[in-house]
Amino acid sequence: MASNAIVRDNYMALTGPEKASIMFLALGEKRAAPLLERFDEDEIRMVTRAMSGLGNITASVLEELINRFTEQFARGGSVVGSYESTERMLRAFLPLEKVGEIMTYIRGPAGRTTWEKLSSVNEHLLAKYLMGEHPQTVAVVLSKLNPEHSAKVLPLLPRSLIRSAMRRIVKLQSIPQEVMSDIEEVMHKELMLNYALAATTDSHEQLAEIFNRTDPKALDVFIEDFEADMPDAAALVKQLMFTFDDLVDLDTVSLGVLVRSCDTDTLVYALKGSKDKVRDAFIGQMSERAGAILRDSIETMGPVLARDVEQAKNAILQKAKNLAEAGAIVIQRGDGADSQVIY
Repeated sequence: MASNAIVRDNYMALTGPEKASIMFLALGEKRAAPLLERFDEDEIRMVTRAMSGLGNITASVLEELINRFTEQFARGGSVVGSYESTERMLRAFLPLEKVGEIMTYIRGPAGRTTWEKLSSVNEHLLAKYLMGEHPQTVAVVLSKLNPEHSAKVLPLLPRSLIRSAMRRIVKLQSIPQEVMSDIEEVMHKELMLNYALAATTDSHEQLAEIFNRTDPKALDVFIEDFEADMPDAAALVKQLMFTFDDLVDLDTVSLGVLVRSCDTDTLVYALKGSKDKVRDAFIGQMSERAGAILRDSIETMGPVLARDVEQAKNAILQKAKNLAEAGAIVIQRGDGADSQVIY
């Protein structure tokens, strides 16, 4: 099944790279591979990027295209451009490492689109970049980003630019594919490649996340050394760390949602090696009968490996973060006015 639902039925709307990529798909992998092999790397990137976003090419467009190249090979039929067909063709003549590099370029990290990646870029960095762009480009970018991220970026822009962008967002209609491709290409090259890695993750948060996943026995030593070398930074990192025991600080509703989303076996292992306070908080969110059964399972379970306990705790902690990111629960640190919602 094609990964794109777009139907291309207008020959005149096709760009040069799109026409070339359709011809390669029509020729098939074996015939196209020797031709692509003669391209340089930039040309391969251009054609394969166009190929991955083609969608469904109608028979009439395909026939028109082939007729224009040569009447001898004019025929009907349809071809579909997708990530899968692009990767198969590249594998026919490029090393696997090079194929992976090109497909990563096309797909982006974790298969995300340019807009999904931009939605993770620090809002201050993105706003600074957009200040130098034309209002129409700003309107397109804000309309394609995750709305929540656009809402963070918008107030950071100059008022005059905001007014111009809002007017254009309201009037935005269908944007030609080649224009969108150009904007994505520019954003990818000028912003994502140069700044995103350094901007998307605060260094303290990154270290806190590493510590969250470190074996508790080794962690104490790491933190002790870190506090001796950089006491202020260590204090901030410790504040940002979120551990299994911190789950007891969830509000009643959030903790209840989390407990109901966990399977019993995972709860048994995680709570087997937990403090009474944590165990009571989790069991307190269950019905009296279910809580009694869980408590009995914990007490009658024999010795367990520490790594199994940590694995269960990490699974529940990750589930909490996933639920928070989905908006099902709220995780916050601190009290009162100083509380900080971190998910």
